[in-house]
Amino acid sequence: SCVLFISSLFLGVGKTTLIQKVTQALKSSGISIDGFYTEEVREGGRRTGFDVVTLSGKRGPLSRVSSDSSTSRREYRVGQYVVDLVSFEQLVLPMLRNVNHGSDAEKKICVIDEIGKMELFSQPFIQAVRQTLTGSGTVVLGTIPIPKGKPLDLVEEIRSRKDVKVFNVSNIQYP
Repeated sequence: SCVLFISSLFLGVGKTTLIQKVTQALKSSGISIDGFYTEEVREGGRRTGFDVVTLSGKRGPLSRVSSDSSTSRREYRVGQYVVDLVSFEQLVLPMLRNVNHGSDAEKKICVIDEIGKMELFSQPFIQAVRQTLTGSGTVVLGTIPIPKGKPLDLVEEIRSRKDVKVFNVSNIQYP
């Protein structure tokens, strides 16, 4: 398999934009590609959360800002954001399972943007990513963060794989 990941310490350097541009170029070349990316949601100039957008055009919430500082046992939080695990899994897991169960003749490029704290609350997602990475002939293009604090197990596992090439970026300028 061929596995390429783009990594950055900072938000907003252009990782997702780069993924979108590469995806558009591959699609226009007639290459079979599937996957998802995450996109900021803004209201009144302020970021209020993130959406998951599949390459087939489906969209749903990944997280939203919560004004409530109390946490319930079922709530998954990253900073001020509450993660909508049900929405995330409903959008992403069927797509990853489809990529993993395709025949050799149907091999696709799989886009995974991103594997970060919010996404890693989902154990089924972690399992699906591992299956995708070990799938024979699967080409994976994804993004991972450089952890600022405690390392994220799956991210470190990806970094240490011999079949993975990680490109660290600090700021991407587009013409």
